[in-house]
Amino acid sequence: MAECPCGSGLDYEKCCSLYINDGIPVPTAEKLMRARYTSYAMGEIDFIMNTHEVDPKDREESRKATEEWAKGSEWQGLEIIKTTKGGESDDTGTVEFKAHYMVDRARYTHHELSKFGKKEGKWIFLEGQEINKPVHRDEPKVGRNDPCPCGSGKKYKKCCG
Repeated sequence: MAECPCGSGLDYEKCCSLYINDGIPVPTAEKLMRARYTSYAMGEIDFIMNTHEVDPKDREESRKATEEWAKGSEWQGLEIIKTTKGGESDDTGTVEFKAHYMVDRARYTHHELSKFGKKEGKWIFLEGQEINKPVHRDEPKVGRNDPCPCGSGKKYKKCCG
């Protein structure tokens, strides 16, 4: 038996496979998070889509993007940072996690705070907020000795810098 990708230390067949393949309802938000990570790692796109609230008009595009990310990445591990609520008797919960993966031999970490809720008694992923997302500049960085972009004619370091 192989160890489950979710990092629980259990065999896959006794862990996330129960939810992904056997259809057993996921009891907590954290276990759903672990099963969703495992689904990414194993390319089980149907489980990901079935446990994600997506607007029907965006479903096809969302599925395609999910499948590309899942199958184009080498999944390295899951860290659960913090869980708030999300127990068997709760209706909502959050899970902060880090998913480690590689694409083209480059390592990445996806750090997210995910919100979960129950719909018709079953846990589903509602939305995620990426934490510490890298900043991408729309314009080139202004150097210290470059003219200030405010138009003063001074060097950036002597003006707005």
